[in-house]
Parts: sequence; C-alpha cells; structure tokens
Amino acid sequence: MGFIKKAIKGLVKSFIKLSRPIFTFENNELKFKIDLETFYTYPIKNYETKTRHDSYVLDAYTLKNDDIYLEYIRVDNDVEWNGAADGLFTTLLKEQLKIKTMEVLEKKEFGNYEFITYKIDGHFILNFIYIYEISKDIFILDIKSELYTNLIKNFDSSYTYTFDKNEENSLDLDVSLVKNNAFNNYFSLSTNN
Repeated sequence: MGFIKKAIKGLVKSFIKLSRPIFTFENNELKFKIDLETFYTYPIKNYETKTRHDSYVLDAYTLKNDDIYLEYIRVDNDVEWNGAADGLFTTLLKEQLKIKTMEVLEKKEFGNYEFITYKIDGHFILNFIYIYEISKDIFILDIKSELYTNLIKNFDSSYTYTFDKNEENSLDLDVSLVKNNAFNNYFSLSTNN
C-alpha cells in the first residue's frame, strides 16, 4: 500500500511541476520558469500597474517602472490572435513612439522565450522579451538591459551582453494591445470552435 501512495504522490508532484506557469508576478517579483526545478526572480520596485479590459481577454495588465515595461495578456480559450502576437506588439510600439527604424542586433530563443535587442532610430538600445504560454502572452521592454541579460544567462551561462548601455535611463511607455484592440482588432473569436 505504501508503494502505491508514493507512486501516486510522485505523479501528482510531477504534474504540478509541469503545470506551473512560465511567468508569474506576485509579491513585487517577476518570476520566470527556467526548467522544471529552476526559477529566476526579478524584484520590482516603484512600479505602476494598470488593469486592462477587453471582451476577448480574461486577464490583462501593464506594469512599468524606470527599468521595464510589461504587458501581460491572457485570452479566453475561444479567442485567437489576428497575427503574430510579438509582431503586433512591436508594430504598435513603432506607431506609438513614431519609430522610424528598428534594427535587430540580436535574437535568441529558448523554449517559450524570445529575446531581441533592437537599435531604435540608430541610437537607442531596446531589449524585448516575449514569453508565450497557452492563452498567455507576455511582452517586456527592458531599457537598462539588466533583466534581459540575467534572464538569458539562466539559459546560456556563457552569454555576454555586448551592446552599449543607454544614456537615457527611462522611456515613458503606455503601449497596450488590449487598450488598442477596439481600434486595431488584435483578437477575434476562433473559427476552430
């Protein structure tokens, strides 16, 4: 009897580890799942959050401080994106900030994570982290490169960030796909249901 209980307990524990979200925000920390056993936490101070609402979205918010800007979107199961979510976000970013050029300096992918470093209009370095899960998308803009660099190092310990740091320490952002969905139609009901 003890063997069966241990086996069931082990299966339940394994299932819980597999089903842990890749990204969470709680207790003033961003928490990133690296593998089944490892998480990277990034403390956030002096931040502002805004809850975002749309009929296609179950849960959404934006978070910003001097270092990062983040948009978290969890859509309903019967909702689909009307394009590649990361591409829609960067297009909206370009439009709202009136960016002329976004040169890709670096692009790396690890599982559900995508990392891109952009040179904006020939001088400003902007790091973009895109994380996707089932029905969840997280977009992070990192101005100071700290989160970007440390998160990549959790996947590739030999990684070295080789780009110039920005002299400008902050960027006032309010880029939200959810906020702009009514005008730009980023989401729709899935035709597969």
